[in-house]
Amino acid sequence: MSGSPLDQSLNPHDFLERSALVYPDKVAVCYNEQRYTYRQFHQRVNQLAGALKAAGIQKGDRVAYLSPNVPAMLEGHFGPMRMGAVLVTINIRLSPGEVAYILNHSGAKALVFDSEFAPVVRAIRDEVPDVSTLVQIVDAIPRADDIPSREYEEFLSSAPEGDHRVVPDSESETITINYTSGTTGLPKGVQYTGRGAYLNALGEALEMDLRPESVYLWTVPMFHCNGWCFTWAVTAMGGTHVCLRRVDPGEIFRLVRERGVTHMGGAPTVLIAMYSSPAAEGERLDGLSIVAAGAPPAPPVIRTMEGMGATIHHVYGLTETYGPHTICTSQPHWQDLSIDELAAAKARQGVPYIIANTNLIVADDECNEVPRDGETVGEVMMRGSNVMAGYYRDPDATAEAFRHGWFHSGDMAVWHPDGYIEVMDRAKDVIISGGENISSQQVEKVLMEHPAVLEVAVVATPDSYWGESVKAFVTLAPGESAEENEVIAFCRERMARFKCPKSVVFGDLPKTATGKIQKYVLREREWQGYEKRVH
Repeated sequence: MSGSPLDQSLNPHDFLERSALVYPDKVAVCYNEQRYTYRQFHQRVNQLAGALKAAGIQKGDRVAYLSPNVPAMLEGHFGPMRMGAVLVTINIRLSPGEVAYILNHSGAKALVFDSEFAPVVRAIRDEVPDVSTLVQIVDAIPRADDIPSREYEEFLSSAPEGDHRVVPDSESETITINYTSGTTGLPKGVQYTGRGAYLNALGEALEMDLRPESVYLWTVPMFHCNGWCFTWAVTAMGGTHVCLRRVDPGEIFRLVRERGVTHMGGAPTVLIAMYSSPAAEGERLDGLSIVAAGAPPAPPVIRTMEGMGATIHHVYGLTETYGPHTICTSQPHWQDLSIDELAAAKARQGVPYIIANTNLIVADDECNEVPRDGETVGEVMMRGSNVMAGYYRDPDATAEAFRHGWFHSGDMAVWHPDGYIEVMDRAKDVIISGGENISSQQVEKVLMEHPAVLEVAVVATPDSYWGESVKAFVTLAPGESAEENEVIAFCRERMARFKCPKSVVFGDLPKTATGKIQKYVLREREWQGYEKRVH
């Protein structure tokens, strides 16, 4: 059955059009002392689109951004889309070589960068010949005058008069490309479509109960899965974006208190940094909804944050699924659970979003669904509107990811009788010791219960007898102390001996820009000189 001839392609830019119409004088964006209403936000986005067109950027061209969570980065999620270009967001923690690779692989014609990253741009200028337009955001760091570029505000003011919107030909057109971390090789460009982004944003709005009164604090990097699509979700509901250049616990607490923040997101490490900070003393988070993703939040993290008054919404997904794909939806009978039981229930990855045409199974290697017994392990596989269109310029990787007609996540999970999934480990993180499969995440959850442990990562280490053994890397809470033997004994009291760490190392953990612990860095150290594929 065909649709109506009056059907309109789904595109998240329409969210800004509507909010500018319905809430023209409502504050859309806050940053330090800056305030933009939805009318001004819309005007600035139109100016950005016009300036890009005047600079020679055409429909389908790629426009890259290298910027923290400042208003210009938010505008970048609408301006290129408005004139038909494709947004390419770049992780601000990448090396110059990695940034150059992404610019060249995507074929970016323009780069909008914050002056803080001028050294990166300076280092690669001769390596990215196709980047013909450079625009510099001048915010906290003085302008780099030696780089031929146009200052962002001046660039906006150069736009010709008029409406610069280009209507997309199809909702299946790529609107953004998000590059993976590249820990298994070169980064891959994940393509998002207008339809997928539109529906995933609506899923966020519904699941997180976003309202026009909502105030969203930008603690999730906008370069990561387009801020988990909240760039569009908050705009869809006419909420207020509170931009935050750098994640700092004290500043987060201040903004929550002074700006009336109702929603924020972050990896568990961000939440741990918040409640372990001296700035947390005496603070309450009543009424704050926190979207936790990037890694499974351990029950102690959930207990602590909810003990401060927040509500944790545990979501799960990948770059290839526009960020969140499932949510651990609360059930009415959970109110009768103890605090520990509730935290354990909320630590699961849950069920597919209510919208976005999501579908999900836990299956074996032949794509047969595993029993919903909470014990049989299989791979999480997805399909639906919020699964990527494919990897940009990489048909082989795309075909491999979509074998059997499902997207293969690489996450190993069990399926519970209530339909909720629980990720046990990344396939690459499973430890095989003496023929036994050990979930590193299960060991980590036990270790997080130790009162002295703040953060932990568990990886496989070479073992001459067992092949692999369990090694724990632990960051202690401020003012706490613990010995290796004590930590190992703590585990042995709570789980099978073969699953317990054979050794424990104390210190800081390597992390991504989103606060996700980089296990592959730890594995590389452990397996240097040994034959093991390090992911």
